[in-house]
Amino acid sequence: MSLLIALLIAQAGAVNGGCKNPITQRDMSACAAQDYQAADGELNAQWAITAADMRQADTATRPHSDGRPGYFDQLLAAQRLWISFRDAHCVSEGYGARGGSMQPMLVSMCKAKLTRERTVQLRELADIP
Repeated sequence: MSLLIALLIAQAGAVNGGCKNPITQRDMSACAAQDYQAADGELNAQWAITAADMRQADTATRPHSDGRPGYFDQLLAAQRLWISFRDAHCVSEGYGARGGSMQPMLVSMCKAKLTRERTVQLRELADIP
C-alpha cells in the first residue's frame, strides 16, 4: 500500500519537470534525495541547539555519582542509535520496490519523513527545562 501511495504522490502533477513537477523516475528520485538533504540540514541545525542545551544542563548540574551518562552523552548515544534505526528502517521501506528504479526514491522519502520527525523530537528535548 505505501508503495502505491508513494508512487501516486511522486507522480501527482508530473507535468513540467523540476522538483515542483518531476516527470521521470530519475527526477523523482533526485527530488526525493534533495528533500532528504533539506530535512537533514534542518536536523543538523536543531542538533546544534539541543546539544548545546544538553551540555549546558551538564554544567548546571552536579555530576552523577551513579555512573549514568550526562545529558549530552545520553543524547549522543540516542542519536547514534536513531541514525542506525532510520537508515535500516528506510532500506526496508525501499524493499517495496527492491531492485527497481523507485527504490532510491522510497528510501529518500522515508529518510526525509523520519528525519523531520526526529527534528521535532530534538526541538522538544531542548524545550525541557
